[in-house]
Amino acid sequence: MQFRTKVAIPKPDFEIGPCEEMLFVGSCFADNIGRRFREEKFRATVNPYGVMYNPASILHTVRRCAEAPRVALFTLGTNHVYILNETGEIVDNCAKRPQRLFTERELTVDECAGYLGEAVDVLAGRRADVKVVVTVSPIRYAKYGFHGSALSKAVLLLAADKLVRERPGRVSYFPAYEIVNDELRDYRFYAPDMLHPSAQAVEYIWEVFSEAYFSPAAKRFIEEWRPLKEALGHKPFRPESEEYKEFMNKTMLKVKALSEKYPNFAL
Repeated sequence: MQFRTKVAIPKPDFEIGPCEEMLFVGSCFADNIGRRFREEKFRATVNPYGVMYNPASILHTVRRCAEAPRVALFTLGTNHVYILNETGEIVDNCAKRPQRLFTERELTVDECAGYLGEAVDVLAGRRADVKVVVTVSPIRYAKYGFHGSALSKAVLLLAADKLVRERPGRVSYFPAYEIVNDELRDYRFYAPDMLHPSAQAVEYIWEVFSEAYFSPAAKRFIEEWRPLKEALGHKPFRPESEEYKEFMNKTMLKVKALSEKYPNFAL
């Protein structure tokens, strides 16, 4: 007897190794997942110019930053953009300026896929072996109304599918949106605002992603790093005691051994 609908995730054509160089750009969901990667000592750059909700702003970040990651993850939040009336340009942040200075517009499927495709091409120009994972944020936007939010997500889902089909072998799709809405599907997996995924939901998505994308070496590294991470995060009652100093000396020796085993690892 089945009591939930589990989202199937096809095996991608590449694997993420330990301490991989990565770039996360997109909505605040990208912040949450990117932070988790940093905790596990992946060399992750996360939204270097702030949260970017729409595909055009994701492209702007990719153009501005000099990162040349082996793996990039784009998290799409909305197809709504704000255009500065004075210049006709899409802005990434209204910077609390008066609303009358801007016009809100919705990007089409083709426009979203076009901006994302250009971002992929920029990264590919910097590093020929780059792989891009695209996902749609499960966070709903109540300000659009829930029907409006669903329409916005539908545009993004279609754009993501178009991007994957147009760039096979370069781009893959990870179903974060579907995992939250079709597999977890319960308010206990939401934060108190009932819109954002809870910490438990984010952790589950991390586990599903790591199972699908991580190489065996990456999984081994995380298991070896876990006890050291816990030891380093320990808050002692008596930090000046000889016992604690000895404990930390032993821990740092283990950290040194781990860094020798995995050259890209650094505290």
